[in-house]
Amino acid sequence: MPEKTQPEYSQNLRIKWLLEWDERLSTQLRVPAASRWRRFSGALLAHSGDSWFWLAGLFVVWLIARGDWHLRSAMLAVGILVMAVLVMGIKLTVRRKRPDGDWGMLYRSTDPHSFPSGHAARVALLAVMTWGLGPTWLGLILTFWAPLVALARVRMGVHYLSDVVVGMLMGIVGGLAMLLLQPLLVAAFPFVFHR
Repeated sequence: MPEKTQPEYSQNLRIKWLLEWDERLSTQLRVPAASRWRRFSGALLAHSGDSWFWLAGLFVVWLIARGDWHLRSAMLAVGILVMAVLVMGIKLTVRRKRPDGDWGMLYRSTDPHSFPSGHAARVALLAVMTWGLGPTWLGLILTFWAPLVALARVRMGVHYLSDVVVGMLMGIVGGLAMLLLQPLLVAAFPFVFHR
């Protein structure tokens, strides 16, 4: 086995130091198990970004709405699905294990990898896309809500801080990309976006 060169060794030390720092900071942000109210509110926020919740709600809006709301719900749902594929691809490549803990057993069993946070990517994507799709009041609400969801994922112990930071950055870029692709998607699949 070839010996590592000095620059490679130094780079590995820096990466190790960053990961240890990330783990320490994330552990400090965790809500103590004894704090029932903070655990309850953290769990509620952490779950409010679940994909099944958003996709079910958007599907209902898509079924009953016409015009702008029909288009918005379809665009947001497509954005969520595209982001889910991208996040899962990165998770399966990086394979960073979730922090140890007892909350979020469903996440831990169905998706044991933590980097990047799909919830953080999803909520940032929703906030950015809503600014582009409207209405403004919903964009404001989602912009305030998105970082709270991302932080709740760390506070409940299912993600490291770097997972949610990178997830949010992915969501911002993904949201902007979806808005740029909107005319192409609407032209290609008018039956999905118009009613």
